[in-house]
Amino acid sequence: MFDDMSPAEFARRRDDGELWQLLDVRERWETDTASVSGSILIPMGEVVARHGELDMSTPLAVLCHSGIRSASVAGYLARAGFSRVVNIAGGIDAWSISVDKGIPRY
Repeated sequence: MFDDMSPAEFARRRDDGELWQLLDVRERWETDTASVSGSILIPMGEVVARHGELDMSTPLAVLCHSGIRSASVAGYLARAGFSRVVNIAGGIDAWSISVDKGIPRY
């Protein structure tokens, strides 16, 4: 099971010192266009093979462009045993509107 979290809520928690992993499941060309500092890039199609690169005991937020791919990956990771998983609702698009207007929208 996973929850949705708004980009603003995630950014506030991270800025308040909460330790989170931010997994970006978009393709490389997308992250080259717009990205959030400190995120871990594992494209959606590689998550099954590479999720071992993530710390299962540290809370994990999953990000994509609009929140659809990340919701799918969040569900998978929750079923795979990650302790706390959230989907960043609205993805990088919502992030660029509500958290950092300097991140390009595409």
